[in-house]
Amino acid sequence: MSGEIWIIGEVDDDRLQPSSPGVATLGRAFAGAAGRDAVGVVVGGTPGAASAELAGFLPRVLAASIPREGGWLDPADAARALATLVEARSPSFVVVPATPAGRVLAGALAARLQWGLLTNAVDLEWDGAPLVHTVVFKTDLHISSAFTGDHGVITVQPNVVRPEALDAPGGVEAVPVDEPAATSGSAVRLVERVRVPAPVSVEGASVVVAGGAGVGSAGAWSLVDELADALRGAVGSSRRPVDAGWVPFSQQIGQTGKSVRPDLYVALGISGEVQHRVGMRTARTVVAINQDPDAPIRPFSDLFVVGDLHAIVPELVASIRARSGG
Repeated sequence: MSGEIWIIGEVDDDRLQPSSPGVATLGRAFAGAAGRDAVGVVVGGTPGAASAELAGFLPRVLAASIPREGGWLDPADAARALATLVEARSPSFVVVPATPAGRVLAGALAARLQWGLLTNAVDLEWDGAPLVHTVVFKTDLHISSAFTGDHGVITVQPNVVRPEALDAPGGVEAVPVDEPAATSGSAVRLVERVRVPAPVSVEGASVVVAGGAGVGSAGAWSLVDELADALRGAVGSSRRPVDAGWVPFSQQIGQTGKSVRPDLYVALGISGEVQHRVGMRTARTVVAINQDPDAPIRPFSDLFVVGDLHAIVPELVASIRARSGG
């Protein structure tokens, strides 16, 4: 149907990624406000399982199967396949998770279609046309942007809304992709794929303990690790510890990192500027420990503790372990 709003499901090894359900939920609400159909699209080698999972959040999903090399789908090939589908079915707007792979896919798709591209949305609104809300880096300034035409590609920060499943799953439609569009070749050649063991992912964790510049040093970072271990949670970080080399980028939370939606978010020595809050604003409960009584994170905390985290956290870890029997 002309005018549909498509929501792209991100896959890796043919598994739907955690970024997709929340973006699908936001896209569904956005399409409802526009009075248009929300349609999920999954492109992969064998997209059946991921499409069925995405159909738990969207009333209809298109499953497009294309060849891939060594189990890896080049975003450029995915963009070619999507462009072929777009040209055949004429949706109005395409919504893509703003993950590293999603950003590459969105840029390639917009360039191929010659559509406008708006990135890093934290909310979507319909006012006769899409309004894409973003946050300006290192400020409290929110910007609403619109397309000049009737078509566009939008990237949405993952985890800015909590996933809400449909009462009944939607339908999945297998769709053909023209062979030339799927196999026209890529400038990228897969040489080797290496999986590196990583810390517990912050994206799907129910408990996240995050440290900021207030932790003080790489040597003191063990306090963050110990509290996360006691709470059986994942370790996150604001940007400055990542820039300082204390922790890897994969643990960064915020506008230029990952977005999380845990039941409990513990912020240790994090000031809470807006670029960080964008990444954790959907946490159910926020506990912050900070020496600055006026830290920006205070109004967004359910419990705000003023004090030295180096003195508080060891006592807190000991108490938690005593209560849980070690």
